[in-house]
Amino acid sequence: MRLPARCLLGARRVSDWLLTGVGRRGVSGRGMRLVQFRRRGQEGAGAARVGVEQEGGTVVDLNALDPSLPHSMRALLDTGDRGLDIARRAVSSSQCVVPRSELVLLPPVSGPDKVVCVGMNYRDHCLEQRAPVPAEPLIFNKFPSAITGPHDDITLPLESQEVDWEVELAFVIGRGGKNISEGAALSHVAGFMVANDVSARDWQMNRNGKQWLLGKTFDTFCPLGPALVTTDALSDPHSLGIRCRVNGSVVQDSNTSQMIFKTEALVAWVSKFVTLVPGDVFLTGTPPGVGVFRNPPVFLKSGDVVECEVDEIGVIRNTVV
Repeated sequence: MRLPARCLLGARRVSDWLLTGVGRRGVSGRGMRLVQFRRRGQEGAGAARVGVEQEGGTVVDLNALDPSLPHSMRALLDTGDRGLDIARRAVSSSQCVVPRSELVLLPPVSGPDKVVCVGMNYRDHCLEQRAPVPAEPLIFNKFPSAITGPHDDITLPLESQEVDWEVELAFVIGRGGKNISEGAALSHVAGFMVANDVSARDWQMNRNGKQWLLGKTFDTFCPLGPALVTTDALSDPHSLGIRCRVNGSVVQDSNTSQMIFKTEALVAWVSKFVTLVPGDVFLTGTPPGVGVFRNPPVFLKSGDVVECEVDEIGVIRNTVV
């Protein structure tokens, strides 16, 4: 297939191109917005590509630039510094740029080994429930099959009548490990995303022995996006505005400074029990304003539009069907 005019470098390996000195300035310390995407009109598992989002929404297609790179974010992270260094340098190349109108954003990470979730992790959310602040992180999970994209639909399951929203800050493991110390934890984090921990409250709170898993893991119950924003692109992940809107009305509005257990503590705690691997996704808890604790309770219905937003990261927008 003939390469686009703006992608001539894709005909040779980027590892060769890097040696010419193009884009060699300041590889470290430059934040990126990493994405998974597909070109419009291309469907199926093989259509996924990895890229770097630029200002204005255009995306540098890393797979067109270097065909040797993997086509999934999880696999890209598994390459370690090589893949991320190529991504940083690619931004300076002005090559293989895909206009926003020609692409569809996918979840920044798909098919992770684990989706780790944290409950009751905002002080103001504990106050909302009149619940004590946890002494240890409250950990549960979703299955990876719950993950969906930043603009994909949320499907209401026939089995639930009480589907709720939960805006959350998410992060992704970039370097694996076991028994990671808090001091080293951030070096294991590739970056941060916006998440919606969609929850079927009837199943979470009253069914299945009140175990949380089934109420949290219906298909489409984990929208992620819009990009994986590398840690060095954020001023402070624990001092960001976080909010959720339903049909344009603000229902949650807080700050990640309210988190009880910060990223470092969560990485250290969970890695005591399981080995973390690149691509693992963590959802870090939600602030107050969820539907189940309103008076009267409010739940999502078909046609609702849910927008979850974290400052410096972006907005995911999902329609309920």
